[in-house]
Amino acid sequence: MNTPPNSVNTPTLLAYGLPGLPLAVLGLPLYVYLPAFYAQEFGLGLAAVGAVLLLARLFDVVTDPLVGHLSDHTRSRFGRRRVWMLAGAPVLLLGATFLFMPWGTPGIAYLLVFSLITYLGWTLVALPYTAWGAELSPDYHQRSRIAVSREGFVIGGTLLAAAAPVLLGHGEDTAATLTSLALWLWLLIPVSLLLLFWRVREPVRQHPPVAWSEGWRILAGNGPFKRLLLAYVLNGTANALPATLFLLFVAHVLGAPQTAGMLLLIYFAAGVLSLPLWLRLARRTSKHRTWTLSMLWACAVFLWVPFLSEGQVWAFALICLLSGLSLGVDLALPSAIQADVVDLDTARGGGERAGVFFGLWGMATKLALALAVGIAFPLLQLVGFDASTTNDPSALLWLALLYAGLPVLLKLAATALIWRFPIDAGHHEHLRNLLDNPTETPHDPILSEPDGAAAGHGAALRVRRHEA
Repeated sequence: MNTPPNSVNTPTLLAYGLPGLPLAVLGLPLYVYLPAFYAQEFGLGLAAVGAVLLLARLFDVVTDPLVGHLSDHTRSRFGRRRVWMLAGAPVLLLGATFLFMPWGTPGIAYLLVFSLITYLGWTLVALPYTAWGAELSPDYHQRSRIAVSREGFVIGGTLLAAAAPVLLGHGEDTAATLTSLALWLWLLIPVSLLLLFWRVREPVRQHPPVAWSEGWRILAGNGPFKRLLLAYVLNGTANALPATLFLLFVAHVLGAPQTAGMLLLIYFAAGVLSLPLWLRLARRTSKHRTWTLSMLWACAVFLWVPFLSEGQVWAFALICLLSGLSLGVDLALPSAIQADVVDLDTARGGGERAGVFFGLWGMATKLALALAVGIAFPLLQLVGFDASTTNDPSALLWLALLYAGLPVLLKLAATALIWRFPIDAGHHEHLRNLLDNPTETPHDPILSEPDGAAAGHGAALRVRRHEA
């Protein structure tokens, strides 16, 4: 059987995706275990710990685009992505170790310093890593396979971290769990990165990125990117709201807090197992249409959540199973579409700068998480919901509507933005022809009509700006 052009073989896919697992193993404790651990074990208080962690995440608003820009412009015999990941790995490991295994009696300053170090290391590793994935293949469909490999390992790492207290026999001993996870990271991160560097080739740059000021002008005219980014923030907020309120919903609406672990396992397992089916559908239709169908599927399933009441755990388990089917595609396909949008930027004269685009992508991810917390908790307080006591039916209904109703509206808005997204397989093929044959006259009626002269060394034609 002939191998398709620009195909990425399975060993390369697995080697590329593997670092997603330890990054996810690190991520879950930072959001779930760490806040309560520092607040309760060291008496810092939830409000103070929450403020410190939010401040540390806001630091990423600066570091994400900066690291992305630097990794685009770096020249190194180790590779422009590898060199930043090599620099970031020890920073990440040291920061996480001091966070997960604190010395003495840490205070607010200790938590802030090592949170900043950890998040900086994470950015130095994760951002070039995702940008590297966008460059592994120029093929429209191969990019879906690459993103699915990475996000499949991410879901697996999340499951592993969630199951760690049970697997390790630590139960509710958070300190012991965090210590074990820190030790896991010292093994998993170096091994996965070494395998990545050994097995995966970093593509040679063909179109050097332009200067910062010129690049932002070109980016500002990229209509598909702006549309994709807005849809991603809306859908990310829709996903973050249930994640933020999940434990409250299970405890107060269903009255079964002990089932939370089982329900999460069902949800994430469905996300992993469904990935091949969504990937096949994306090949038959398009990445953006498959993503919108998955969002509509999640909406149809989540509409039933506000009708649940105390004790209906198995009905909610079915909802977790069915809604979990859309999890993997929600993580993988938007970033695969983003890779195609980077090609549009390159054709317009921006050069190869996936790092900047995924830096902005990272900012959007943090914005979605912040919006979820900023929307959910103030509104719950406004309607009189109290997590420490029994609530009346009205407050519980508001909890259910915030958990499931508002996410449905946000996903519908994201679907409307993406349903007629202008870059499909056919348009992307014309776009790649422009990049591979810069002297060719563009003929695509939507994306390939030039609006100006070639940029840089004449290697890329600028394509007519399309605001669909």
